[in-house]
Amino acid sequence: MSIEPIGVLTILIGLVCLMLGTGALVHGLAIMAVLGAAAAMLIGAANIQPGHVMLVFLVCGVLSRRREAAAAIRTLHPDEPAFWFTCLVVYGIASAFLMPRVFAGLTEIIPLGTTAFDDTGSTVPLAPVSSNVTQSLYLSTTLLCLITLTAIAATREGFSAVFNGLLACCIANTVFAILDIATYSTGTQELLGFIRNARYTLHTDSEIAGMKRIVGSYTEASVFARSTLGVLGFTGTLWLCGVRPRLTGILAGLSLVLIVLSTSSTGLVGAPVMLLLLYAFAIARLVLGNGVRLTAIFALGAPVVGLAVVLLLLLDPDAVAKIYGYVDLVVLNKASSDSGVERSSWNVISFQNFLDSWGLGVGVGTARASSFAVALLASVGVPGALFYAVFVFECFLRPRGRPGSLEADIAVATRNGYVGLLVGDLLVGPVIDQGFFFCMLAALAAAIRPRTSRVPGPVPFATGARI
Repeated sequence: MSIEPIGVLTILIGLVCLMLGTGALVHGLAIMAVLGAAAAMLIGAANIQPGHVMLVFLVCGVLSRRREAAAAIRTLHPDEPAFWFTCLVVYGIASAFLMPRVFAGLTEIIPLGTTAFDDTGSTVPLAPVSSNVTQSLYLSTTLLCLITLTAIAATREGFSAVFNGLLACCIANTVFAILDIATYSTGTQELLGFIRNARYTLHTDSEIAGMKRIVGSYTEASVFARSTLGVLGFTGTLWLCGVRPRLTGILAGLSLVLIVLSTSSTGLVGAPVMLLLLYAFAIARLVLGNGVRLTAIFALGAPVVGLAVVLLLLLDPDAVAKIYGYVDLVVLNKASSDSGVERSSWNVISFQNFLDSWGLGVGVGTARASSFAVALLASVGVPGALFYAVFVFECFLRPRGRPGSLEADIAVATRNGYVGLLVGDLLVGPVIDQGFFFCMLAALAAAIRPRTSRVPGPVPFATGARI
């Protein structure tokens, strides 16, 4: 075991935040959560990220307060979304230790970690994998983060802390992307070396067609694009609702630009989906009479701007050719590339693992996939997929908050932010753990009572209130 410099810094920040209180701890976790290429500690082959270290301090802070500790226990009630995510995690951990042994040799897998078989770069018989342990631990910390943040958000002050922490996470995601571009352009990439020390395969200096692949503080461009799609969905919705419009508008605009320039096929495919989602949301608000001035501007102005851009491009054939060449290289030819073919084969084999295990899954961390949907079925099968579906429905799809209120606007923003993450995960997600940004979105949504609930909401904000 070794503690890296970024780990020492994380521990110091955690101690300071612990003294400052819950709000500081949530902000610290939110910022550390974006450091996906950093390892605070190295334990054998396992990378302990700064976000996980910060989570320890947050949990200690919550458990030291009786009211928040009691709220954490209440999140496990069957009426709460966290109960269903807990069921998923319990089944997932059980499957990680049982299924590779019960179904040993029944099917061929592309192992996510190391096995008792030689690394041939191809399939091996189903057997326990080292990542059964690591992925189970990661999934457990995700559950712990969800429960802790949901308990914190059960009060007005805590809700405000989690909301502001989410915005801090969005800001950090954008800042690190800009730093990535700046350091690469000036040849000073070593300045970010202290947050790029994880023992993963890092693609931080890659180019496509002479363009830098933006990775920000993550391991590769696709992971950055996936995270930024979530930022776009969350901040774009808040901007349309008039919630802190200057900050959320800037973040949404920068996120869209960074996604397009990231050279990630995940980003280029996901960006139109998110723009259509935001546009549909703006139209719906206007129809229902809940729109603000920014909603009307976007709903009426977006088609005009889009048409103007198309007409300008048609006047410049060279620009059209360059844009088409870029999209063709990054998206259209992706499936036929060596990487695309390999990832497609992972999904085919993983889905066969799902079928061969009679729909029960081969265990969390066992098989490698390249889509969240396939990874979910291959890992935890039909039972885990049902637990996840109920959780998503209870947390994100049930209408929450009084119509037209600030809580309702934030609930929709968390849903659209989740959709952004899900779009990225469906395209390239290799595992079922969706990370701490996902936890913050879910915790914020879960803290707002469903509209059909008779239980009074814990955060009775007035319409238009600032938090």
